[in-house]
Amino acid sequence: MKKNVVLGFLGTNLDAGKRRRWRPSVQICQHPDFPIDRLELIHSRRWQGLAEKIKSDINAASPGTEVLLQRIDVRDPWDFEEVYGAMFDFARAYGFDEEREDYHVHLTTGTHVAQICWFLLTEARHVPARLVQTSPPRGEDTGPGSFQIVDLDLSRYNLLQQRFDMVAREYSTLLKGGVETRNEAFNAMIDRMEVVTSGSDAPLLLMGPTGTGKSDLAARLYELKLQRRRIKGRLVHVNCSTLRGERAMSTLFGHRRQAGAGGSSDRRGLLQEADGGVLFLDEIDELGLDEQAMILHAVETGKYLPLGSDYEVTSRFHLIAGSGQDLAECVAAGRFRADLFARLNLWTFRLPALHDRPEDIEPNIVHELARVEKLLGTRISFNADAHARYLRFATDPGTLWPGNFRDLGASVQRLCTLAPRGRITTRMVDEEITTLKGTWAVASADPDLQLLRDHLGAQAQDIDAFDRVQLATVIRTCRQSASLSAAGRTLFAASRAAKKSRNDADRLRKYLEKFGLDWAQCRS
Repeated sequence: MKKNVVLGFLGTNLDAGKRRRWRPSVQICQHPDFPIDRLELIHSRRWQGLAEKIKSDINAASPGTEVLLQRIDVRDPWDFEEVYGAMFDFARAYGFDEEREDYHVHLTTGTHVAQICWFLLTEARHVPARLVQTSPPRGEDTGPGSFQIVDLDLSRYNLLQQRFDMVAREYSTLLKGGVETRNEAFNAMIDRMEVVTSGSDAPLLLMGPTGTGKSDLAARLYELKLQRRRIKGRLVHVNCSTLRGERAMSTLFGHRRQAGAGGSSDRRGLLQEADGGVLFLDEIDELGLDEQAMILHAVETGKYLPLGSDYEVTSRFHLIAGSGQDLAECVAAGRFRADLFARLNLWTFRLPALHDRPEDIEPNIVHELARVEKLLGTRISFNADAHARYLRFATDPGTLWPGNFRDLGASVQRLCTLAPRGRITTRMVDEEITTLKGTWAVASADPDLQLLRDHLGAQAQDIDAFDRVQLATVIRTCRQSASLSAAGRTLFAASRAAKKSRNDADRLRKYLEKFGLDWAQCRS
């Protein structure tokens, strides 16, 4: 059987019996269903006499309880830092033996500061104990009173755990914008993001293709930090792709009078606006190297130097950075500072493209319908066959959604706006699919194919992709050369030495004839 050990402070008022005859340090040892093998009674030098008396009374009331007096001296028992430090040192030096003894902390005695310190030390497992709260008998009753044991292992409390799970789900739903996403990898990333955002103030890096929702997610991360009371300030959203040169410095860090171009008054700067809140640097890879260095200094020290100022300004903010480029590749190319990337890369979250989350397309269509309904003030829905047709197209592996959620949102909004009497039909879906395909074809036009169309017309479409690249290179070389021979020397420079005949012009002429082209056509 393990021994029961109780640690507690000497109650300088309650144990002295000044208010009533019930003395908690004595009576806690008199509960028949909670036998105590050892009581560690903590006191200061000033109360040594009272501690000796309580020890004597416990020995008389409960002979089986060993009482050890432990002295901890603090100058101010209401100074949290001093009390916690002294109790922490006591806990580290104690030598807990959990295999042989069960430990309990008596919360009834001691100042409120001491009780808070007991809780913190116990919750952090510096003191591997459960909490014991005792209370005097009620009314005219006599005896040791009552006691209650509290175990801080919250996993044992089902109702509490259910409430924690419910709150966690609410936070997760917030980060997902209310969309019931089904992609396991994405949901796992959101859960991890919720834990990091709730427990850390370190910078977050959001990477992903355009339209994957980095800006919306940053706004929801800000809202979560606000709900968790980790920040008090505002969200400052900066599109770094719009900042260039001295204007970037002035916009981000502010300037003193006459320091900015044409500036006649001080400017606070966006870092100052974000003080106490969140600074979201979208497209951070577009910042210049000088601005990156100053951002790093501001993140690490909370200080920066406004343009034209001799004195640093303080601004403490949480940083969220967004990038459509892989910052590791940008570092390798010399376009991004390695030290800033190392600082941002502590918590990196890669947002997947829409076509990589086909199971999430349907719930996002539902979400977009609800959004557009609020915008238009009209109830709108798909006909069953139209919905099946649109969903089949949207989730097809060949549908790449290059603009991701921007494309999807715009598509649903077009369908809703044009829907007669609030019903989206198959004909409308077919027209929308044609529109999307046409738009994407123009946006992603193959320059080689376009060049061949200029010279060969519709025939260009029948040329294999392999030959298409080669022929486009030949045509561009012809355009840049003064003669057929000069173009041939450029195109066949590597293979000329191995050929018996070095008539490069003739080789080029025969190559062009395979596609019905000649020198003059290539030059036009």
